[in-house]
Amino acid sequence: MALIVHKYGGTSMGSVERIRNVAKRVAKWHKAGHRLVVVLSAMAGETNRLLSLVQKISEQPNPRELDMITSTGEQVSVGLLSIALQEEGIDAASYAGWQVAIKTDSAFTKARINEINDKRVLTDLNAGKVVVIAGFQGVDPDGYITTLGRGGSDTSAVAIAAAMRADECLIYTDVDGVYVTDPRVVEKARRLDQITFEEMLEMASLGSKVLQIRSVECAGKYRVKTRVLSSLIDPMIPLDEEMCSGTLITFEENEKMEQAVISGIAFQRDEARIAVINVPDKIDIAYQILGPIAEANIDVDMINQNSGIEGKTDLAFTVNRGDYKHAMNILSYHSKEYINAQRVLGNPQVSKVSLVGVGMRSHVGVASKMFHTLSEEGINIQMISTSEIKISVLIDERFIECAVRALYKEFDLEKT
Repeated sequence: MALIVHKYGGTSMGSVERIRNVAKRVAKWHKAGHRLVVVLSAMAGETNRLLSLVQKISEQPNPRELDMITSTGEQVSVGLLSIALQEEGIDAASYAGWQVAIKTDSAFTKARINEINDKRVLTDLNAGKVVVIAGFQGVDPDGYITTLGRGGSDTSAVAIAAAMRADECLIYTDVDGVYVTDPRVVEKARRLDQITFEEMLEMASLGSKVLQIRSVECAGKYRVKTRVLSSLIDPMIPLDEEMCSGTLITFEENEKMEQAVISGIAFQRDEARIAVINVPDKIDIAYQILGPIAEANIDVDMINQNSGIEGKTDLAFTVNRGDYKHAMNILSYHSKEYINAQRVLGNPQVSKVSLVGVGMRSHVGVASKMFHTLSEEGINIQMISTSEIKISVLIDERFIECAVRALYKEFDLEKT
């Protein structure tokens, strides 16, 4: 009898009919003899609805109160599914995060899980119940409700699977797995049967929206067998068929996977580039430029420094487009007061496209092939960053879809 964690996202819980389908699917697994823990997101659009109510009252709400409000969406979901399971003849018990308890730090709206007490859950499982837990939330040392950040239900599910040593964690979404690239850009993009955790982590960090990056980090750290599959297919398909569907995220790079140099193409549209021009080329200049950005809690991605002449240098970096104006305001002030820059230039209309694949470790020429492909399409590369298994380039936002399609074709990613 296996212990399985199911996670269903907002789209999967988007209507009463879909909730009933989730209940039928869970009941099927339970009747087959598996012990089930189900982790849920709020119904589609519910968290945004709650946030819109908050914004009508305050532009800068207290984070503790914000967590109190946004955590209610998942609590509605677990109650509804538990009732739907009971209608299917399955004994089910629902829990909010603090009732489990999922213990976190006190970083409201972006808390991190410290510990999960599974005693209560195990008692219910041993009594033959399906346990339904609200994702996205926990409780801090002072007993206050916390949330894990948008998409945090994925992290909740993987963390619970890790804490309980589950046999597998199934992430049900509105897509049927992880694709080589976004099917909305490449219509016939191929679904991957499996992908390594390293590759999935890179894909998630580089723009793939299938899984929240923290959930992939957790799954890799605690070696949680994870599968991404669709909740929108017939809930009554044979169990053995469903267990082999979707995309398996694995730890091993087998021979078949090693033959594939590139496993996927990820991209992010909402990038912005900032360049600080002609500053003194001294030891701490990078810190003087990026320190104030870090203090403002702005994440920096790609970084490039070019040494100039006469003791001067240029430093360029990218930030999320939502942080662009704030970052420019900070640097406009610091460039005059502290770092003696000639000027600060910004471009909020750039995007990043990345090739990801563990096969890069044993194959040469991937970067040159990528650069040549983009040049053939007349696409200028503004910045480059690399790791063992990925190459990212910054380009004009207008060319992002053209770049993805050209790279997909050049690297023969339509082939299995």
